[in-house]
Amino acid sequence: MEEQPGLSDQYRMSSPWPVFVALGLALSEIGVFIGLFPVAVFGLILFGGSIAGILTESGYATRPWPTLVGVGVLLVLLAALVAVLQLPTSAFTLANVGEGPLFTRLVAVVVAGAVMVAMGGAGSVVEQTKV
Repeated sequence: MEEQPGLSDQYRMSSPWPVFVALGLALSEIGVFIGLFPVAVFGLILFGGSIAGILTESGYATRPWPTLVGVGVLLVLLAALVAVLQLPTSAFTLANVGEGPLFTRLVAVVVAGAVMVAMGGAGSVVEQTKV
């Protein structure tokens, strides 16, 4: 009898990232679709960070920082595209953040993307200075 049946020596541990990917996706959906700004930002950051972590752990990326920056830039670009296509140009002021539900949700996505870009950049700088 084996000590841990069903697991080989190569795969001793299970990865925690799928749980965080699912939790981040669920929180971001709840936050964006219901309009809860902090929940949307936290959920998107958790989702993007989990994507970076799972790609790094599986060996598709050597470091998580470029992936985190990429996911953040993608979120900002998608939110900007939706804003340009769906909103009138007069809605693009900070005074309108709480006014329209779509604009407020897009701001949450942009904020989450900007935080991910900042985190990825800062992580990369800190990693390079530790050498």
